[in-house]
Amino acid sequence: MPIFLSICIVVLDQVVKFLVAHEMFPGMSIPVIQDVFHITFVLNPGAAFGILAHQRSFFIVMGIVIVILGGLFSPYIRRQCRIFRCGTSLLLGGALGNLIDRVRFGHVIDFFDFRIWPVFNIADIAIVVGVAAIIYAILFKMHPAEDA
Repeated sequence: MPIFLSICIVVLDQVVKFLVAHEMFPGMSIPVIQDVFHITFVLNPGAAFGILAHQRSFFIVMGIVIVILGGLFSPYIRRQCRIFRCGTSLLLGGALGNLIDRVRFGHVIDFFDFRIWPVFNIADIAIVVGVAAIIYAILFKMHPAEDA
């Protein structure tokens, strides 16, 4: 499993969250492209896009479970195709990035604001792209095509 990718996701996620938290105040929004894309500081007590707000214990347990499963299944993951390995690394890095926030602060720091979508962060992107890559690998890359 490309653990380096997971580490890069966690470091990038935490550095950007640190910068947002120290240069902005909650609710502050900086337009990058007016009415299209802003950097908006949001304290999110829920999951991606604010769902299941105030379920801190649940998300901490789920984050720990994902990290432990990633370690336990590492020998299996290493034998899979590159897309599956990268997807798993992205999922692990994103889960760990948000887990760090939940343990430290009781919420996740979100900042990417496309105005028509709930505010999210780098860890959320890694989780979504990682899950999509895993699903793609399972459906199209892990099984040989059958002859009709």
